[in-house]
Amino acid sequence: MIQKKWILGMFFTAAIFTACEQAKQQAQDQANKVVSQANDEVNKVVSQTSDEVNKVIKDLGLVYVEEGAKTVITYAEVNAAQQAWCDALVKIGQIKEAGGDYKAYANEVLSTAYNYDSGKVFFKPTLAYGDQTFRNDKKGALAYFVGGDPDYPNDKGFALTPWVKARYDNAGPKNEGIQIYGSIAITMGNVWVTGKDGKEVMVDKTFVFKKGKDGKLRIIVHKSALPYSPTTK
Repeated sequence: MIQKKWILGMFFTAAIFTACEQAKQQAQDQANKVVSQANDEVNKVVSQTSDEVNKVIKDLGLVYVEEGAKTVITYAEVNAAQQAWCDALVKIGQIKEAGGDYKAYANEVLSTAYNYDSGKVFFKPTLAYGDQTFRNDKKGALAYFVGGDPDYPNDKGFALTPWVKARYDNAGPKNEGIQIYGSIAITMGNVWVTGKDGKEVMVDKTFVFKKGKDGKLRIIVHKSALPYSPTTK
């Protein structure tokens, strides 16, 4: 009798163990299926993205795009970003002249046109020198454009001149002055700003733009300088 009970006990134990193993295997199979489906979807998206990226590369004749780029900036986007920068520079002065909150607008420009809120920015303004030559934070950049910051006593506000017109031109014909590496684009050329007196000033500009997750281009490097003019004897 005891032996019979022992055998039945072993049988039920084995049955329970087998059921647990089967349930565990089914759960593992289901998990593997979900992972496989997810991978298929990812691969599908990557494939579609690659096709779209390759089409842009081919259409624009780009040769510098890094391998595996998930997105590619276009020449049109770069030119639009440069023109937007010029327009914003003029508008800051216009708002100041009209008695508006030009500082708030300038701060907004630094958020929408520059990458200060999302990462690092290297900014070397035209009229900056000494230990305040480089403005790698938003506070220093704002001081340069609108002045009024006691921590930057030499800044009078470059955008407050005010400028009545601003335009840009990249080096070389067509888009030769633009390099595109995928989500990063570099420009080199000049910006001309015109004051109320009609006098136009030219500065050398280098911009580096980065496309964010929201699809917008923001400046991550801004290098500006007055053109070199050799002294004549």
